[in-house]
Amino acid sequence: MTPQQIDLVQQSFAKVTPISDQAATLFYGRLFEIAPEVKAMFPADMAEQRKKLMATLSVVVNGLTKLDTILPAASGLAKKHVGYGVKPAHYTPVGAALLWTLEQGLGPAWTPQLKDAWTAAYTTLSGFMIEEAYGRGAAA
Repeated sequence: MTPQQIDLVQQSFAKVTPISDQAATLFYGRLFEIAPEVKAMFPADMAEQRKKLMATLSVVVNGLTKLDTILPAASGLAKKHVGYGVKPAHYTPVGAALLWTLEQGLGPAWTPQLKDAWTAAYTTLSGFMIEEAYGRGAAA
């Protein structure tokens, strides 16, 4: 990721923060729509899960300028998700749901450059997490 992409991601996420519960609701609705098989991995009451998602995204977004500080936590999270039944292929619909949610939440502020920046951020992190949880060569 370039410094400009990091800035774009951080600035845009600051606009999402005030609507974090709505954004998380949109995200999970979209995820369950495009990957219904993952719904069984989640609790019936999603309120706490929505808070966890947004808190994790906040830590990641704020840590993009110093990846070495967030990668150990990302590694642990990736390994923990294996126990929930998460497979490498699940990272693709999660990324798609995230980008879709950001597009919905940011409206006209969602530009091709912003999409590229978020795609780079998600690809970087998800690639690292897949490698940590499943080893080199595991594909999403």
